[in-house]
Amino acid sequence: MAVELSVVVTLYNEEDNVAPLLKKIHESLTGLSYEVMLVDDGSTDATVSRIRENMHERIVLVLLNNNYGQTAAMAAGIDQASGNFIATIDGDLQNDPSDIPVMLEKLKAENWDVVAGNRKNRKDGLFFRKIPSKIANAMIRQLSNVHIHDYGCTLKVFRKEIAKNLGLYGELHRFIPILAVIQGGKITQVDVKHHPRIHGKSKYGMGRTLKVMSDLVLMVFFKKYFKRPIHFFGPLGIFSFLTGTAISLYLLVLKILGHDIWGRPVLILSITLLLAGIQFLTFGIIAELIMRTYYESQQKQTYTIREVIRGTA
Repeated sequence: MAVELSVVVTLYNEEDNVAPLLKKIHESLTGLSYEVMLVDDGSTDATVSRIRENMHERIVLVLLNNNYGQTAAMAAGIDQASGNFIATIDGDLQNDPSDIPVMLEKLKAENWDVVAGNRKNRKDGLFFRKIPSKIANAMIRQLSNVHIHDYGCTLKVFRKEIAKNLGLYGELHRFIPILAVIQGGKITQVDVKHHPRIHGKSKYGMGRTLKVMSDLVLMVFFKKYFKRPIHFFGPLGIFSFLTGTAISLYLLVLKILGHDIWGRPVLILSITLLLAGIQFLTFGIIAELIMRTYYESQQKQTYTIREVIRGTA
């Protein structure tokens, strides 16, 4: 059966949220042709049992072999989705499914490729969630020039052509707006509701900050230099090489004049300037390009699906 909308929900140890979430999705999407892609990311509690208890013809359960993380789980759900439009939503009931029809209508009526949610009144802790999030969002906007207020909101609606070509791997789900823009997608945002977590424990913590910063460096490179990397590495390489050469010539003059230059820190600096930029930066980018080639050109995935179960009437 052809469906208009696929709702992708990633779940990890959310046993108490499954039933109320499915009820809320059904109430919110009445009148739409939809399916719900529930991706279990290796839960160790009764999440899968709760899903099986609530299975019906609109539900597709995707069981992953292990806990691969939210990005891989989201990619698995998107790949299995059959709808012309795809919505992504967290499984913790903090996102509200009732926002999806409004976002879908905006996407279709105004011809957007992605409509992203902006949690206007977040129900999270101030110091450990809100403040770090505001700082991270401001930094991402400034460096990427993609002006979305809330990069951390999972609630988004896509055209399937964009969603299925995002190239999600690692922990890049929080940079989906940038990945969409890299594809040439048009993106906008709408304010959405946000609720406090009632059941279960948050999977987020301060430890992800360094990972976000690392991924941000990668996203800035993809956004600005992926198609012309020489514009990034060229100036760095030329500056490093010329500076190292100048220092080396200075040391050569000293050597000709009879001075002993061996063991001087400036000699080590000149060698470092000549080699460090080329070696470290080039190695890093080559490794990243090799990984993208490995996954994309060979159509490999970052996850393994154990079973796909489709509900019946």
